[in-house]
Amino acid sequence: MTQDHTTSPDVAAAAAGTPWRPSRTVAVVLAGGTGTRLGLGIPKQLLKIAGKPIIEHTLAVFEAAPEIDEIIVLMAAGHVAEAQQIVDKAGFRKVSKVIEGGDTRNATTRVALDAVGEDDVNILFHDAVRPLVSARIVRECVNALWTYSAVDVAIPSADTIIQVDEEDCIVDIPVRSTLRRGQTPQAFRSGTIREAYRRAEGDPNFAATDDCGVVLRYLPGTPIKVIDGSDENIKVTHPVDVHLADKLFQLAAAQAPRLSDHRSYTEELAGRTVVIFGGSYGIGHDLAELARRYGAQVFPFSRSSTGTHVERAQDVEAALKTAFEATGRIDYVVVTAGILEKGALAEMDQDTMDRVLQVNFVGPIIAARQSLPYLQQTKGQLLLYTSSSYTRGRAQYALYSATKAALVNLTQALADEWAEFGVRVNCINPERTATPMRTKAFGEEPEHTLLSAEAVAQASLDVLISELTGQVIDVRRAPGEPVVAVPAQPTGGADELASGVDAG
Repeated sequence: MTQDHTTSPDVAAAAAGTPWRPSRTVAVVLAGGTGTRLGLGIPKQLLKIAGKPIIEHTLAVFEAAPEIDEIIVLMAAGHVAEAQQIVDKAGFRKVSKVIEGGDTRNATTRVALDAVGEDDVNILFHDAVRPLVSARIVRECVNALWTYSAVDVAIPSADTIIQVDEEDCIVDIPVRSTLRRGQTPQAFRSGTIREAYRRAEGDPNFAATDDCGVVLRYLPGTPIKVIDGSDENIKVTHPVDVHLADKLFQLAAAQAPRLSDHRSYTEELAGRTVVIFGGSYGIGHDLAELARRYGAQVFPFSRSSTGTHVERAQDVEAALKTAFEATGRIDYVVVTAGILEKGALAEMDQDTMDRVLQVNFVGPIIAARQSLPYLQQTKGQLLLYTSSSYTRGRAQYALYSATKAALVNLTQALADEWAEFGVRVNCINPERTATPMRTKAFGEEPEHTLLSAEAVAQASLDVLISELTGQVIDVRRAPGEPVVAVPAQPTGGADELASGVDAG
């Protein structure tokens, strides 16, 4: 086919002095994958990561982007109803259509162009399985369309790229500095992408996998601007990508947005009811004080202060009933109670083992079960605490590490189970924290090596008022952060806060 080297109609109009004035900006989320490479029975975009389907994370980015006016979802055949249910439940107001995509990449783009209509608009095509696209990338794509009629997103290649022949022998090694790895979104003025596909229709060998490639081939005189993508903007394609994306969400959650001032926190927390199991000392105590400061009604319960044993269902039921009868609602349930017993598992007596398992694991399960009816009413949140030892069991802390790992799995599972109720579940993972529990277990330690309980409490508060769910939020000490004094552990209060204890 002889290529037409004329530029796109949008570029030609700009050259004639006609400014580009799009009527709106439309994000087209391409969700046509089937998940075959992941070995799933469902499309990969419906797989849950960090408590939500991948496509919901992706749509949330465009929903929140002020540059985007409308969202169109092109879903895999047979799964449109599921995608529509996700959209309806999440309350995405910008989504105007959820429709079935085409059989091929080419056909899917044509379906999208028909759905957009004939108006002059900005169009962003984005893979539904790139849920970590940033607001910055979306903004720069849209802004670039004021100057360019086609925009791509890419990152430098960290690896040397080789070209091979049919025998898998190297025939060329391109200069790496000129190479980029393409991502999405890809953005276009509507006239440009329509004209590129119109011309492609006359090519019997046309088969697109990339919309910028269609513009490059069929409108070769059209400049395609490349903006910087990000390493986090990965495409969930293979099984390892699921684990990477989940970890990236965890790291992003560690940056749970902190509100700017006292008034903002008060607006979020005034009139809310917070129940804290293990709220007399350490992080639980500091969290209670913070929440009260911003107008929340806080009910701390513990073995030492109220005789509440978190591992006893009747105690937990009575505590929740007390808070509900006093305020008529329960918005947040926090379980900071836990114990740490050092020693080799083979040498630990049965009573000690039972106590660790009951307080550290059975207790949070009981609190979760008892809390659900209350949290359903307020669309609230359950917040648990783990330790960095959950990632790798350590000698002398076998049971403690095992129970903390179990809480992570409990968090992720409940976030999935309770999503239909609108109840969020998260887990805080502090590094070594200055708490009475830690002092009792390890004695005095250099202050500069420990995170303050107040810092963990602040991070916990930020998570409670966020929309996060299914997250394990790492809390780390900032350089130079002061450490608060640690009060002595009272006799009989061994079940007070263990969170933040890093057995390492």
